Amino acid sequence: MSKRVILIILGFILLMFSCQLVDGSLGSGAVFDSEETIRLQSSQPRTLDPALTLGGPDGPLGHIFSGLVTLDTDLQLQPELAAGWTVSDDGLTYVFYLRQNAVFHDGRAVTAADIIYSWERAAHPDTASDTVLTYLGDIDGLAAFHEGRADHISGLRAQDDHTLEVRLNAPVVYFLAKLAYPVAYVVDQENVSQTNWEHRPNGTGPFQLETWRDDDIMVLVRNDAYYLEPARIKQLVYHLGPGLALSLYETGEIDLVGIGGDTLERAQDPNDPLAADLRTAVSMCTSTIGLNNRLAPFDDVRVRQAFNYALDKQLLIEMFSGGNALPATGSLPPGMPGYTGQHPGYPFDPERARQLLAEAGYADPSALPPLTYTLAGYGEVNGYATAVITQWQENLGVVIEPVILDPFVYYDELYDGNVGHIFSSGWCADYPDPQNFLDVLYHSQSAQNLGGYANPKVDIQLEKARIERDITARLAQYAAIESQIVLDAPAVFVSHGFKAALVSPRVQNYVLTPIGVAQWRHVLVTQ
Repeated sequence: MSKRVILIILGFILLMFSCQLVDGSLGSGAVFDSEETIRLQSSQPRTLDPALTLGGPDGPLGHIFSGLVTLDTDLQLQPELAAGWTVSDDGLTYVFYLRQNAVFHDGRAVTAADIIYSWERAAHPDTASDTVLTYLGDIDGLAAFHEGRADHISGLRAQDDHTLEVRLNAPVVYFLAKLAYPVAYVVDQENVSQTNWEHRPNGTGPFQLETWRDDDIMVLVRNDAYYLEPARIKQLVYHLGPGLALSLYETGEIDLVGIGGDTLERAQDPNDPLAADLRTAVSMCTSTIGLNNRLAPFDDVRVRQAFNYALDKQLLIEMFSGGNALPATGSLPPGMPGYTGQHPGYPFDPERARQLLAEAGYADPSALPPLTYTLAGYGEVNGYATAVITQWQENLGVVIEPVILDPFVYYDELYDGNVGHIFSSGWCADYPDPQNFLDVLYHSQSAQNLGGYANPKVDIQLEKARIERDITARLAQYAAIESQIVLDAPAVFVSHGFKAALVSPRVQNYVLTPIGVAQWRHVLVTQ
């Protein structure tokens, strides 16, 4: 998940999208100049540490901090802290030229040493970053440093204060795109060494954190010393408390709300007042249900295939997104380079599912112990998980017991290996390259391979595709890789949704993008 990393933990993609974007009143008696302020809702941030976040750059963190490069609203790579760069003919060495006017919020100049410090901090074993190997692991010597076998990252060198040399261990063609993910952002060493520094971050982004009261409000103000064009608005206000998002939007208390289901159907009615505010976009996301390939019975491919065949995806789409999604036949979403739509996938076929279970030795499914389904929530199983469990119990005769974890620690539990038999999952792209799905999720050594899928032949093919420079050949390689992954059924591929949001007419220049990008500095407010 830019996705990101955007690992979907609460069910259907459209519902998650709504949760990410919206909520309520400003609260706390705060008064803001509406002509200078964008008002949003967000859940309480899990962290503002770029090394530890599992989210993309579109939230508060991505506007407080910045990196060498960024993705724009057209998903094109753009220089940010770096004014430019060169790449050696063999694709192994990158030289970045930092902007001379780039400074931290406190006015200190950003240097190449700051980038090296930030990346070594992210890679240090004590930091325990879940994303650093995925997004920076191509740097020569980073893995050795991460494992405690070296005292520095050998592939990093400051040629001078404003020139950074980066040497890779293989000429991967997507390296620059990975640097748009927050784990590659720069932090200030003195700042992050302080207690509770996340409430006083010294970033380099277009906004500064002014106020953060947990579960209440977060206020970001324009950084007038930003090295590119300063933001066109003065403030970003995030309400972190409860609220009925659609109601708050309709009363003008927030400026944007993600929608799905019945609300989307309502907004699609041209006679409804909400219709004029509706924005839609493709979503580079795939909703899946994770299967623990390490644990019986899901260590048998036939069982994994059976659970794919036993789920009526179209029914789930009708129930939870009003039909506004496509059944997934593989990992890559529409719009992603390399997507073909030609994989047959697993159509709903309960008879074939039961046959596969029998072939795997489970002709009597009641002989199986209860299977656990790990999901995020607060005491009750959500409707989506209930529907999935009901289908599998009815179509396969198995017993499934939900295990509900606090959403605030859900990610940590997954990365610690506490996934049970089945777990809520999903992925949204962080950059528009099939490697971001197929390699990141299904290479046996990837930290994001939470289900433990392992196929040595697929690993070899993925490693070959990483360095293929011919675009046509590379996409053909990924098509073949995806076919094998689908056959191995490491997860249940459920759906590809699309994004829908209501955007206030007062908000100008906002673009609903397939991948979340940092764009609030380009937005303005009119009355």
